[in-house]
Amino acid sequence: MRAMTILFVTHDVEEAVVLANHIVMMSARPGRVRRAVNVALPQPRIGTPGAVALTAELRASLEAEPSQEART
Repeated sequence: MRAMTILFVTHDVEEAVVLANHIVMMSARPGRVRRAVNVALPQPRIGTPGAVALTAELRASLEAEPSQEART
């Protein structure tokens, strides 16, 4: 058996929390790593209190970053 890595790119925070073991959030232009999070929640995660809390935390982190439109 070989180890395998799969990379998903999504704009859906809940999808990332439900599917990923590791989440890397990028900043707006220029794209840089803003935050990396190890997801240590047991599967299945959908709708669990831990997944809901992590989703809310990540969304708040995204909202704290000024949008590209606000910078111009």
